[in-house]
Amino acid sequence: MNQISNEYDSVKDKVRSLLDKQTDSGHHTFRKIKDLVAKHSIAVGGVSVILAVVMIFFYLLYVVFPIFRGAELTQENSYSLSVQKSVIWGMEEYGEVGFRIDHNGDLLYFDAQNGESIESFTLNLLPEESIRAAVYANREDNLLAVGLSSGRVLFVKLAFRISYPEGVRKITPAVEYPYGEDGVELEADSLDNLAVAKNEDFLNLVAVTGSNLQLVRYEFESSFLDDSLELEEIANQTFSSDVKADFVLHDPAGQWLYVVSKSGDMQSFWLEDDELQPNERLKLVKQNTKVTEAKLLLGGTSLMIGDASGVISQWFPVRDDTNTYRLTKIRSFEFSDVAVRTIYPEIRRKGFIAIDDNNQLGIFYTTSHRTVLLESMSAHEDAGEGALTLALNPRGSRMLLANGDALHAYHVDNEHPDLSWSALWSKVWYESYPEPQYTWQSSASTTDFEAKFSLVPLSFGTLKAAFYAMLFAMPLAICGAIFTAYFMAPKMRTMVKPAVEVMEALPTVILGFLAGLWLAPAMEENLPGVFMILMFLPIFIIAFGALWYWLPSSITHRIPDGWQAALLIPVIVLVSYLCLEFSYPVEKAFFNGDMRVWLEEIGINYDQRNSLVVGIAMGFAVIPTIFSIAEDAIFSVPKHLTSGSLALGASPWQTLVRVVLPTASPGIFSAVMIGLGRAVGETMIVLMATGNTPIMEANIFEGMRTLSANIAVEMPESEVGSSHYRVLFLAGFVLFVFTFVFNTLAENVRHRLRKKYGSL
Repeated sequence: MNQISNEYDSVKDKVRSLLDKQTDSGHHTFRKIKDLVAKHSIAVGGVSVILAVVMIFFYLLYVVFPIFRGAELTQENSYSLSVQKSVIWGMEEYGEVGFRIDHNGDLLYFDAQNGESIESFTLNLLPEESIRAAVYANREDNLLAVGLSSGRVLFVKLAFRISYPEGVRKITPAVEYPYGEDGVELEADSLDNLAVAKNEDFLNLVAVTGSNLQLVRYEFESSFLDDSLELEEIANQTFSSDVKADFVLHDPAGQWLYVVSKSGDMQSFWLEDDELQPNERLKLVKQNTKVTEAKLLLGGTSLMIGDASGVISQWFPVRDDTNTYRLTKIRSFEFSDVAVRTIYPEIRRKGFIAIDDNNQLGIFYTTSHRTVLLESMSAHEDAGEGALTLALNPRGSRMLLANGDALHAYHVDNEHPDLSWSALWSKVWYESYPEPQYTWQSSASTTDFEAKFSLVPLSFGTLKAAFYAMLFAMPLAICGAIFTAYFMAPKMRTMVKPAVEVMEALPTVILGFLAGLWLAPAMEENLPGVFMILMFLPIFIIAFGALWYWLPSSITHRIPDGWQAALLIPVIVLVSYLCLEFSYPVEKAFFNGDMRVWLEEIGINYDQRNSLVVGIAMGFAVIPTIFSIAEDAIFSVPKHLTSGSLALGASPWQTLVRVVLPTASPGIFSAVMIGLGRAVGETMIVLMATGNTPIMEANIFEGMRTLSANIAVEMPESEVGSSHYRVLFLAGFVLFVFTFVFNTLAENVRHRLRKKYGSL
């Protein structure tokens, strides 16, 4: 029986051992499965994050890339139609209907796609009259001034009425005479040239007859019989120019008249009290070089001069030190080696198209100083005799190229000529500006406006806001983290650390709201007190610490170790209260009763919402981030290091400086860089607590606009696919690159610090 019992126990032990092994094997297998799942999940998550960042990067590039793409011409059709002998020809808004007017006054409207005739009219000319000159009086209204051989001037409006029968756009051309079919009579027997300026209030007519010029100025009056307008003459001036009037150009505002000769001489006149006064005379081209073309750019401020050497130069008036406007050469385009034949300004942008004597066509944009396209049109020389000329529709999307008896229709893809690397990152000399500047001004209340897209003020504002925020946050956050982790009592630490970290949950829009509506006005009213707080609070804190050190031990020992910081609360409150109380007496004694006015008197501008407000408000948003990470890094320093240092005779302060801070330096540096990233990308505080003006001023009393705030403000109002829209994405790309560069440098520095002090 004993033997059977022993064998039974042996078998039972083997079975139990086998079951235990199976159980252990099951647990081990399950653990291996969990490890594999966790490992691959983490790997997939990490790769997904990297892919997401890379996709964001490439999507930004995808949106931004069209900015730097050149223009493209696509030929759509060619057909027989002669416009070479026309006095004026062109296209309407959509580029679907073309027109031409010949010397006999015959007006033909034709289909710009295939050249088929749509409608024809004959202008109100007498049998013995012919057209000597025809110019636009107002390009947007399609209003022409037609000068006749008899000295009469007709004002003809090319009307394009749009209807939508059965949902299809139909353009019906017509002819109108807005100021009467008889036009106006000039004193001259004949006209050689004509220049017209029209706006809502008046119309200026400058006629050239031989060596004489005549200015006739009209006002608009409503007719008694109907709602039509009539021209009433208010001034008539005959004058002569020292320069031969090969080109006569009058700006739409009616203020400037330029008379240019082919020899390169120019004389300008300034309108004052309804009379043109000579302003200056100068040479526009080099010696022995001839002017071959002269046109006014959109708006009439800039004068575009093409010469026989193939150079196109831009000039506009700039006020000098004597408060006098002087025509100044702003920039030039090296177009060709042969003479410039034609300059055709765009109707709605500061760009132009040029053709040289070798039939090379160039598309340019002035303010971006960009050559968008250079393309030879020599393939059209066989179409007929005559030099190439062109017409462009107001939208700049279709172009007609004329050569002899042939017209060639092109589609023009030129979406973003106003943007270039130099326009985005260099100073640009805009019209009516005294000098080149960095300017961001994407919109205005009027349509007569050129958008300005310099990213330099926004980048400067981003760095400026981050600098003042970090200047405020870093000392407080790092010093607070050091004291909390190393000196503070554990029980007090359990209250202070969570309280500071809870600040991280405060919505930045609330901080911005408080900063803009409460902090900024309060600081303006108590500006001397604010500066006294910034000056005296550190001094009194240090003085209180020294006083506490010299107090008898019978007093200091009553406060448990690590709780001494609580004694600073009444000191901070009292000093701050006294500084604010003495703010007005100090302001009255030293700043004539108003520190803001005093600052402006010494040349320092003061805005209520300024960098100081942003520094304080955004500093409070950044402090919890830096404090929490830095405190964890300091608190995580191994205790055996501090204990060993203290055991070897080092003081707590020496241990902190020589052991704790070097060991925790990678974590502290990471905290600072993460805080900097938060400050660079902050939006709502900057948006609400500054004037949000894109200026480049280091003055702490002036505001700024950051990249992120600019995107938040302007993205909702930008047109999808426009230059404005793509530049905002470029601003996001710049912010992305800023963050990437900062993080890369920070990681390299952190890695070096960790490698240096990791052996501890």
